[in-house]
Amino acid sequence: MLQFLKYVLATVVGIFIFSLLSLFLLIGIGSLFSADEKVAINDNSILKIDLNKPVQEVGVENPFSDIGGPFFSTQDVIGLKDIRAALTYAREDDKIKGVYLKVESPTAGWATLEEIRNELLEFKKTKKFVYTYGEFYSEKGYYLASVADKIYLNPAGAMEWNGLSAEYEFYKGTFDKLDIKPVVFRVGEFKSAVEMFSRKDMSEASKRQTAELLQAINGHFINNIATARKLSATRLLNLADSLSIRNPTSALEHKLVTHLGYQDEFENVFRKELKLDAKKDISYVSVDKYLKAEHKAQTGDFNNRIAVLVAEGEIVSGEGSEGVISSEKLVKELKKVRDNDKVKAVVLRINSPGGSSLASDVIWREVQLTAKKKPVIASMSDMAASGGYYIAMACDTIVAQPNTITGSIGIFALLFNVENFMNNKLGITFDRVKTNQHADWPTVTREMTEFEKDMFQRSVNEGYNTFTRKAAAGRNMPVEKLRELAQGRVWSGVEAKSNGLVDVLGGLDEAILLAAKAAKLKEGDYRVRFYPEKINPFENILGKLTGNSEEKALAKHLGELAPYVKMYQQVMRMEGMQARLPYELKIQ
Repeated sequence: MLQFLKYVLATVVGIFIFSLLSLFLLIGIGSLFSADEKVAINDNSILKIDLNKPVQEVGVENPFSDIGGPFFSTQDVIGLKDIRAALTYAREDDKIKGVYLKVESPTAGWATLEEIRNELLEFKKTKKFVYTYGEFYSEKGYYLASVADKIYLNPAGAMEWNGLSAEYEFYKGTFDKLDIKPVVFRVGEFKSAVEMFSRKDMSEASKRQTAELLQAINGHFINNIATARKLSATRLLNLADSLSIRNPTSALEHKLVTHLGYQDEFENVFRKELKLDAKKDISYVSVDKYLKAEHKAQTGDFNNRIAVLVAEGEIVSGEGSEGVISSEKLVKELKKVRDNDKVKAVVLRINSPGGSSLASDVIWREVQLTAKKKPVIASMSDMAASGGYYIAMACDTIVAQPNTITGSIGIFALLFNVENFMNNKLGITFDRVKTNQHADWPTVTREMTEFEKDMFQRSVNEGYNTFTRKAAAGRNMPVEKLRELAQGRVWSGVEAKSNGLVDVLGGLDEAILLAAKAAKLKEGDYRVRFYPEKINPFENILGKLTGNSEEKALAKHLGELAPYVKMYQQVMRMEGMQARLPYELKIQ
């Protein structure tokens, strides 16, 4: 019997190894073909930009998206860098006659949308067309669609036009039921990241700062749309307050869209524009495909580089994982560009809600060392808040979009006392022996004494003092004034510019120009290089095999509960001292 089981086990292991090797071989062949593939662009082509998918700073191409299965995502992550590059090339490409924009409900932050919108406006200056069609437009989708020459909405579709909102979830009731006691330490009236554990609703300070942030972002949103559609801002606000955009017909009547029509009617507009007969296919080219075509070589001296160093995600200590800013990896990249004599200036592109206070400080130090050797410009994307602002404040100049979320200069610490939960719910008790009175401190299995809590609060206070002192030095302002702007308060880019936390309003292009100027490089004398490069498909799929498959399994087996399990995992990462944005701030 044992021999039989031995053979069965050996067979199973052999099949697994064979399958794994086959998978790696398939990936390797696919990557090889993908790398060597040359795409020819037809005359009378249309660049099709589909933003109904996640948008990150650097994209992830999936050459096996049609295969499916547990390791192959059916959806690519499109890179902001790629979208901007494609539109830049298309401006001067005679084969590209216009853009087909798919933007029903983009998964992107407001500053990312701002970058794309500005690139579309630049593209339109060539007199090429931008047309869009949607069965539905969210307000984020419409922000991009509003620049189009023709905006088609499906006659049976819908459009969201009711203003922006931000909703928070609170878990105090859940922890009360579980007999788990969050122990919170914080500095700053507005440091509301921990309120989800300590309250059942928003504090007045949190409501006030969120309302002011929404008003600032909404004001920018409304004014830009008013300009694009030649409507008054007051009228647009009234349409939202009265819920006047009830259906596609009302959207057309109020001039938010230019046409109602179905997909085939929309495509007939392209045929007419390109003078195609009904039997000839329209030549669409996607962003990924277009970037594989031959394009005009980048000009500038290869030995004069501006490095754009992308820092996107939650800030964590150590090596980290995919989708986070790990202090160890980012420090390596900073040292690499600092010691590279061909790199004349650095743009630190930040899209982060913050995270570990220690990791933020470690990165801050490396940014400071780099800034002593060559110019370093911070370019803030959707958010650069708390720890995200921490790593920006050592830069020479800080650039942000008007709708960037920034500030949140504050520190908090969070621990969970699970003694009652373990005892009352699970029947588990604890006992201990100590050589000293506080040898087990900090601990989650007993109530801390007032003295121990006071010591923890002192550490948080010291962290806050360090944060504000370094921020004041970076901003060249008295620390007293800086602390008036701190206390965990969140600001829009417009507000941050007016109060001195940001130097310049603009996007990545403005940051690159500032870096070139600081390095005394003239236009055409340098090249821009991104670090890290676009994620290799092989490395991405390998990552899915070793890590991301866990997230997919959660989604498959837990369904709607999966986000809450993911949030629990994030909460566990929040233990200890944090410099973080108010938790899961989503504006929609």
